Amino acid sequence: MGDRICRKVALQLLPLLVFCYFLSFLDRVNISFAALTMNADLGFSATVYGWGAGIFFIGYILFEVPSNILMKRFGARIWIARIMVTWGLISACMSLVTTPTSFYILRFLLGFAEAGFFPGIVFYLSQWFPAAWRARIMGGFLLALPLSTMLGAPVSTWLLGMDHFGLAGWQWLFILEGLPTVLVGVAVFFILPNRPDDARWLTPDEKDWLNRTLAAEQAEGSQTHGSVRAVLASGKVWMLSLIYLGIVVGLYAFTFWVPQITRSLGTLSLFEVGLIAVIPNMLAASVLLLWGQKSDRSGERIGHLAYPALVGGLLFAASGWTADRPLLSYLLFCAGFLASFAAFPVFWTLPMALLSGTAAAAGIALINSVGNIGGFLGPIIIGEVKDMTGSYGMGIAVVGAFVFMSGLLTLALARKAPEVVEATRRSG
Repeated sequence: MGDRICRKVALQLLPLLVFCYFLSFLDRVNISFAALTMNADLGFSATVYGWGAGIFFIGYILFEVPSNILMKRFGARIWIARIMVTWGLISACMSLVTTPTSFYILRFLLGFAEAGFFPGIVFYLSQWFPAAWRARIMGGFLLALPLSTMLGAPVSTWLLGMDHFGLAGWQWLFILEGLPTVLVGVAVFFILPNRPDDARWLTPDEKDWLNRTLAAEQAEGSQTHGSVRAVLASGKVWMLSLIYLGIVVGLYAFTFWVPQITRSLGTLSLFEVGLIAVIPNMLAASVLLLWGQKSDRSGERIGHLAYPALVGGLLFAASGWTADRPLLSYLLFCAGFLASFAAFPVFWTLPMALLSGTAAAAGIALINSVGNIGGFLGPIIIGEVKDMTGSYGMGIAVVGAFVFMSGLLTLALARKAPEVVEATRRSG
């Protein structure tokens, strides 16, 4: 009965949530494609672009925890809709950028507006799915990341060719990819249920089973609960935050720079760059689903998190070391992204297992806030090093060190806090 109910819930919720996250990630990273012409039009250096890409996460981090606490108060339906409408409008306003200062301000405001969306959805899913389903559900939700590039890359590079009504292609890109988010945000307000009891498509027996199962798991499995203060005092939560930070450095270093690194391989058109960027993201989609399902079936979490991070870190480092052989370096860069990306859906099973109540909303937001410092660091590291050395290599190697650190910290957490391993076993 449980599997049937979980499949039913997944079919009802995931398509909408994946589409929302697809738009979120597209609006967050479409500057990686806009930069192919915007940087030249506005005279932005690699450093200016790197800082603009990264400063998004400062606004994001500042409002992350308050936003998630407010979502718990107002409910997912109202709060997710609010987030989407505001970030969609600001994303469209990116078309008005003319100077580095205006670039930095709008990117900061975009992060401030979007803060709370991802950790809010993670918390929301924990209120719908028992622990044994969470890695595959997170894998399904995180499909939005590679899909945003698979579908967004060719569309974004095609939009760069538009030049109508006095607006450049990169300006149309921001407008036409930002405004749909506003419309979807309005739709979320009307159709997203806050909790199982609000779902008209669940029978009373199905609602009862979900509520009883989730309540029993929270009572048995949570290690930190009750208050924001308990979260701030938890060494395990801070350790998880650092693990996530290292993985995020790799994700955003790859995402924000792969179009420009791809273009540096040869005389490729903008559209060809977009098509090539699809390939690693197609593979990433398969990795997410298969690795998450494997972790759920085995019930093992620590190794499924640590080993992809260790391998990914080594591959990123190898990419940096082989920068004098551009094609090999590029392939290793993509392989490092695929390996480290496999850790994402497994990672989020840990805070879901360790946190409950208000601590879950605050803790998930805190982990995501600290982790997303990596989103600030990743693009900046590569941009600064590129301007200093003329090569991407050393920056990519530094990124690899961060990802490798996440693998080591995961193994250290398992040794120092055996209760984490026990909690994750219950979540398998």
